[in-house]
Amino acid sequence: MKVRIMMRVCSILLAASLVSVGSLPARAQDPARSQEKEHAVTSSQLRNDVQKAADSRRTNEAALREMFATDAGKQALKSAGIEYQKVDQAVSQVNDEELARLADRSREVQKDFAAGRMSDRDLLLIIVVAVILIVVIVAVR
Repeated sequence: MKVRIMMRVCSILLAASLVSVGSLPARAQDPARSQEKEHAVTSSQLRNDVQKAADSRRTNEAALREMFATDAGKQALKSAGIEYQKVDQAVSQVNDEELARLADRSREVQKDFAAGRMSDRDLLLIIVVAVILIVVIVAVR
């Protein structure tokens, strides 16, 4: 009878150990596989990329707003019958690609104007076109 009890205890322990080994995660069973599952990009790298994108967007928004805040920009907005607040709101709603493109153009316009390569009329025309573009982009959304 003692032998029979010992056999049952051993079979129960064996069954319990098999069940517990079978329920272990694959990582614990195969350390080489666990290294394959690591992420290719760390969370700090993701955070840095997101921060760079946010900084770039802020810089682009500032460049565009700076162009509209100039005397010539205010005059162009006034002549087009557009309030600066509406343009300011539209700038924040433009997607990143369009914003980067518009900001690059506004930087070029400001450099050309500062270097004397553009007349006031050219600057006003470009600003009006940029404002119309922003309004159209926002209206389409």
